[in-house]
Amino acid sequence: MNPHAPARAGLGQMFRSFWRNRQLIAQMTRREVLGRYRGSLLGLAWSFFNPLLMLAIYTFVFSVVFKVRWGTGAPTSRMQFALGLFVGVIVHGLLAEGINKAPGLILGNVNYVKKVVFPLEILPWIVIGSAWFHAAVSLVILLLAQWVFGGGIPLTALWLPIVLLPLIPMTMGFAWALAATGVFIRDVAQVTSIFTIILMYLAPVFYPITALPEPYRKWLYLNPLTFVIEQARGVLFAGTMPDWLGMALYSAVALLVAGLGFRWFQMTRKGFADVL
Repeated sequence: MNPHAPARAGLGQMFRSFWRNRQLIAQMTRREVLGRYRGSLLGLAWSFFNPLLMLAIYTFVFSVVFKVRWGTGAPTSRMQFALGLFVGVIVHGLLAEGINKAPGLILGNVNYVKKVVFPLEILPWIVIGSAWFHAAVSLVILLLAQWVFGGGIPLTALWLPIVLLPLIPMTMGFAWALAATGVFIRDVAQVTSIFTIILMYLAPVFYPITALPEPYRKWLYLNPLTFVIEQARGVLFAGTMPDWLGMALYSAVALLVAGLGFRWFQMTRKGFADVL
């Protein structure tokens, strides 16, 4: 595939590109995961220690210092609060890592643009794959803690992968758009870090959505994190089934975002070599 030639930008091409390059994506994702800890004494063990440390810090700050609780009828112990908080942190991390790394993807892989015939559109997949690996490790820790300290894991937890799945096209759409824009506007990288912080605090990550007055709650659902966090907590802790209508609407919006992001990337990729 010639990255300088006109490229097709439809949803079908988006899926075909992933399937055609799936082995390359898997290999580069593995290299990305291993490369993150290359040279460290503990290696991949850090992928277990990091979420544990993060869980401990967030739990102390928000449950001990600020004394935050989930509200009436929800778990109120510190460990149960920590588990609910950890769900929000994991979901936010999935979206934030893709958004924050996207502006530098093309800039950091200039050789793929200039010297090698390479499917540039798969670069965001590698970042997302790495993020999902670390999220999976965090989810294992979460489920173990829920099993030991939370009184068991409800059967509805089996729906968790389905609940999280729409977050992939949502993140990919942002990543494609930001990766392409970051080539032409270098300030994008500075804006994304601020943007992800805003997303975190304007989503029910560190507080229950019921803590907000009723008129404001609907606005929180404009945040792409809110619906996924609420659904994930529901299937993991409350034993409730996913909101299938809401899932369908969210998935449709996520596919739209993915399609628009992919289209923008394909339309602008012809100018990458000239700018770089």
